[in-house]
Amino acid sequence: MARIAGVDLPRNKKMGVALTYVYGVGSVNAQAILAKANVDPQKRSDDIGEDEMARIRDVLEQGYKVEGDLRRDVALNIKRLMDLGCYRGLRHRRGLPVNGQRTHTNARTRKGPRKSVARKASK
Repeated sequence: MARIAGVDLPRNKKMGVALTYVYGVGSVNAQAILAKANVDPQKRSDDIGEDEMARIRDVLEQGYKVEGDLRRDVALNIKRLMDLGCYRGLRHRRGLPVNGQRTHTNARTRKGPRKSVARKASK
């Protein structure tokens, strides 16, 4: 099983798709990485040799921030916004949508499951 940046690549997938399992690498970046490493994007992840895998690792290390480093940077950026006390930071702190979406309805992903409100019993 191929391993890049601490991530096990899935078996029997084309390398253009398999690389997207690494956090921070999308389909466009995956194609660019494979082009720089001179690896065929149609080649399956099971058929990749060690030399090709080493070339892919070298390209990733030199030009891309992925996995742990990227996650740390994103977390630090969010923490900075929360420390500043700006609007986006407050929304992060309260667990609400950050980019101006409505919250009267929807936003269940950020707000979590509905909290039922106790009603007064009718006589």
